[in-house]
Amino acid sequence: MSNTTLAGFSERVRNSKPVLFIRKSLFLQVAAGMTAMMFVVLSLLFIAVTFQVRENIFDQRREQILDDASVRIAQAQSTFDQSTATTPDQVQDLANQLVSSLRSSATGAGAVGTMLMRSPSASTTFAINDLIDQNLLQSLSAEMRARTSSGAGPYYQSIAIQNDEGDPDPGIIVGGLVTLPLAGEYELYTVYTLRDDQETIWMLSRTLAVGSIPVIMILALGTVWVVFRLLRPVRTTAEAAIQLADGDLSVRVQADGIDEMSQLARAFNTMAESLSDKITEYDELSRLEQRFVSDVSHELRTPMTTIRMAEELLYDNREDFSPVAARSAELLHQQVDRFEKMLADLLEISRYDSKSASLEIDEVNFNELVAKVVDANQPLVSSLGVEVRVIASDPRCVAEADSRRMERVLRNFLVNAVEHAEQGPVEIEIAANADATSVRVRDYGIGMDEETSAHVFERFFRADPARTRTTGGTGLGLSIAREDVFLHGGRIEAYGELGKGAAFMVTIPRRQGTELAEAPLELWEEK
Repeated sequence: MSNTTLAGFSERVRNSKPVLFIRKSLFLQVAAGMTAMMFVVLSLLFIAVTFQVRENIFDQRREQILDDASVRIAQAQSTFDQSTATTPDQVQDLANQLVSSLRSSATGAGAVGTMLMRSPSASTTFAINDLIDQNLLQSLSAEMRARTSSGAGPYYQSIAIQNDEGDPDPGIIVGGLVTLPLAGEYELYTVYTLRDDQETIWMLSRTLAVGSIPVIMILALGTVWVVFRLLRPVRTTAEAAIQLADGDLSVRVQADGIDEMSQLARAFNTMAESLSDKITEYDELSRLEQRFVSDVSHELRTPMTTIRMAEELLYDNREDFSPVAARSAELLHQQVDRFEKMLADLLEISRYDSKSASLEIDEVNFNELVAKVVDANQPLVSSLGVEVRVIASDPRCVAEADSRRMERVLRNFLVNAVEHAEQGPVEIEIAANADATSVRVRDYGIGMDEETSAHVFERFFRADPARTRTTGGTGLGLSIAREDVFLHGGRIEAYGELGKGAAFMVTIPRRQGTELAEAPLELWEEK
């Protein structure tokens, strides 16, 4: 199996529902890990105990067999020594009777067969027929015969014996050297079965295996219960953290002990209390700031009206003044216009802060709206020598919107692009699909970096404070544009690269109250 196939299989296993369910729960991971560890330990213990019991039973049984075989070999040799056989037939009859007697008497000791075979080391020429069992003879190794014929026995060999069902049973064959009258040295083999001992071992193994099941279950349930109890403070703290993240600053965790979990709970409570105090403090400061901005903006409108009336009177009659006074009247006119725009922006911001802003929905043709914005700002475009190109994929890109607010958004986009275009072209592209309408304004001027893109819609943010702006500005235009777009349930985006220009795009749903779908335009396209 290739590494790619193994990696794919491993990934599928990691992402399967049971594995994901366990990975999401520390409790299940610890419980499963401890249960698996206990299962491995008990399995190793089971194997070790079974092996030890098997070895002990085998050793004891082997010693019993060797003792029994030694006695029978000695009895056989005693019978041969006391025999008065003087002819081959008498020796043969003696051997037959002895083997038959041994087979009968050894049955109680677990013997299943006896063989008498002439030893290769026999020096006499006189011999009798071997008394053998072909099935047992096939299990007898040459090494066993050589060791037996050496005469220092008895020796044994482990063998497999075919039982009545045709299955192999473990067994031991024990051999020793005996001397027959006239015939010389012969090898006497007795075969013992270990079937009863094997069944004892299997019975013990089954008993241990069956007995381990309830032990494993009890230990597993005990482990689950203990881990569940131990990790309960962690679960409680995690749930409290989620509630805290959702805005419930009053949530606290019970801490009534002195262990590490209680210390964790107390640390969480301290953090939550501190966070609650800080947020309350910041909320109060924010309310004071909003109230200050709103009050100041409203209070300044009355004197501003008086200043405007006086300024217009001076401006209209500037031709009757000296050149210095006339220039002063023109500067006063410009600054009063700028100050009036600042007041309007501050008032608009205060409406958003107080949640009092509302939409006047109408069906807006964004092709016409863009043309209106371009015409209104044509003097600025001409003075800076910028070419504005309008690209519309459809003659009627319509959507339900507040035309006044969307006009303000597009005006901010256009003025910002024209001022930073470095006399390059500015493209305004309009597109719509079945669910959304987008307008993108792009310039090919100085551009902006990632940090500027991330903060460009913040209040009073300036990408380059030292840069001279043609139209002045308060730093609130793009932040108000963002609020206008959000009020429509839309999305406002900005991106740029230094030396390649910048792009601003607004996307709103074609029907108010519907979820915003995929935009019909891309924010940035390499050109």
